[in-house]
Amino acid sequence: MTTVVVLGAGAWGTAIACHLATGAAQRHDVTLWARDRAQAAAIAQHRENLRYLPGVALPEAMRVDSDIAVAVRADVLLAAVPVAALVGLVQRLAAAGVHAPLVWLCKGFVAAPELPAGVGLAHQLIAPHWPAPVGVASGPSFADEVARGLPTALTVAASDARFAAEVTAMLRGDTLRAYESDDIAGVEVGGAIKNVLAIAAGASDGLGFGHNARAALITRGLAETGRLLEALGGQRTTLMGLAGLGDLVLTCTGNLSRNRRVGLALAEGKGLAEILADIGHVAEGVHAARAARKLAAHNGIDMPICEAVDRVLHEGLAPRDAVLELLRREPRAESA
Repeated sequence: MTTVVVLGAGAWGTAIACHLATGAAQRHDVTLWARDRAQAAAIAQHRENLRYLPGVALPEAMRVDSDIAVAVRADVLLAAVPVAALVGLVQRLAAAGVHAPLVWLCKGFVAAPELPAGVGLAHQLIAPHWPAPVGVASGPSFADEVARGLPTALTVAASDARFAAEVTAMLRGDTLRAYESDDIAGVEVGGAIKNVLAIAAGASDGLGFGHNARAALITRGLAETGRLLEALGGQRTTLMGLAGLGDLVLTCTGNLSRNRRVGLALAEGKGLAEILADIGHVAEGVHAARAARKLAAHNGIDMPICEAVDRVLHEGLAPRDAVLELLRREPRAESA
């Protein structure tokens, strides 16, 4: 039996822990770790995460803890914290003497002065210093649907091929399919940029620009993602998979997407602080837009949609004006 510790008791961490402790996947010893002691106690008492995943009962076999020491005995760690908290969590694990292989489920970019652009991919920062293999699991996966046992598919990429295969097998269950990839950079880029594009799609829909505009935005957004992916060492074929096109379509069209909801609210004229307070969860695309813009500048590539989203979020550009600016851009070859 594999001992799995899921780090982070938000919606996604709770959902994946429930999956691993249920049905055919119940060959694992699963603990959900919450940073906040009071939250861990409440989840354990009610056998439900009332704050982040209400209505989903926790499997009886699943434990809840707030002591980071539980990670010491883990065979595999799954980090489901917001990407902004990932590096701090890794540092805390290292200080506690944790050495288990690590997979993160968060999507976005990490910030660190030692990275060439000041921002970059999590594996670039963590893999060189972590004493075991690291990896990422990504794909079209709303937490609520995973927790309720609805069919879902994910991609797993890692710094070690054998570890990627082990995690893929571990995640597979009655209603969850997992597939291996050898492109950790591509999987991470796809997961990060789709959140930025979902904000753009939400704003386009909120402004009433229609299905044609949303389809064009998704397609041209995929082209932007490909340019950044190649610059960071990824493979364009990854964009045709679950961590690319699959996740992009889901996040741009599904109303459970927090990032899409940010875009819809921006189209209504709401301010960013109000929007994020209303959502009550982290919307990773808000920070990923600024990071993508930095990476594009550093690598000399063109990412006009991501740049427009960043200007709307952080520089006061009106969503409608952002769309008009994109439409006025000089035409170019589609493959460029």
